[in-house]
Amino acid sequence: MNDRVLNFHFDKETPERLDKFLVGQLQEFSRSRIQGLIANGFVEVNSRLAKKAGQMLESGFNVMVRIPPAASTELVPEDIPLDIVFENEDLIVVNKPAGMVVHPAAGHASGTLVNAVLGYEPEIEGIGGEERPGVVHRLDKETSGLILLAKNERAHRWLQDQFRLRKVEKTYLALVDGKPPTPSGRVEAHIGRDPSHRKRMAVVPESRGREAISEYKTIESFRAHTLLQFHPLTGRTHQIRLHCAFLGCPIVGDEVYGKKKFSVEIQRHFLHAYRLKIALPGEKEARLFEAPLPEELERVLVSLRNEE
Repeated sequence: MNDRVLNFHFDKETPERLDKFLVGQLQEFSRSRIQGLIANGFVEVNSRLAKKAGQMLESGFNVMVRIPPAASTELVPEDIPLDIVFENEDLIVVNKPAGMVVHPAAGHASGTLVNAVLGYEPEIEGIGGEERPGVVHRLDKETSGLILLAKNERAHRWLQDQFRLRKVEKTYLALVDGKPPTPSGRVEAHIGRDPSHRKRMAVVPESRGREAISEYKTIESFRAHTLLQFHPLTGRTHQIRLHCAFLGCPIVGDEVYGKKKFSVEIQRHFLHAYRLKIALPGEKEARLFEAPLPEELERVLVSLRNEE
């Protein structure tokens, strides 16, 4: 398959960044994807390779873009059952089970959500990048619940923008050991790599991390545990798990940030993405999707209620 070649003429009176101009012309691509094309030599300005994404265009400049075909990957479609909550021509909303990794990585070459989605919808290959096709956001391996994947480039860009602009409302349920300092509240604690453990994240000083904000409220109280509803306003790695630990009430079953000895009988951490509210491509009103607590988590709550 040959590269697709597109030519554009810049005729605006006011100079503009190359990547910004191409975002307006190639609306099916994200800005990061366009920046990647520029960095990899697929964009020319006035018949010369573009120097950088921030190169300024002036009136009369000509821009040529070569869109290479999706690179072949080692991703293998697999026949893995999916709990599909919603699907249309643009996206799939899946209720991911605990124990499933979102996309292949070191140590997880198969059995991932991406492998399963490729088996269900082969056309998703290459959407948004060949390594993580369709992926817009992620959930930790042991976190269950709602996750969405884009089925075309236009939808991928739209959904990425919704997350970037914080227009998506994500709601999680978390059972924690103990209780937070107040029944409801807001946590603002920056998150970065743990300097002592590179595979872990940590709450760090502002200068060393990224802004992370979560809101929470108590749903149900038990003798030694609390069921919390979390609403993350940012999307940092392990954000809710870290913020719970920061509050002094780590998530039950969290082997990384919680108690080493589990306080209840559980095989995973008790964190579930149960509600997702988002405006879909081409729609003005946001849609609400929900996924009930998995049976293994519901059984934990029933056991705690029986102890009261």
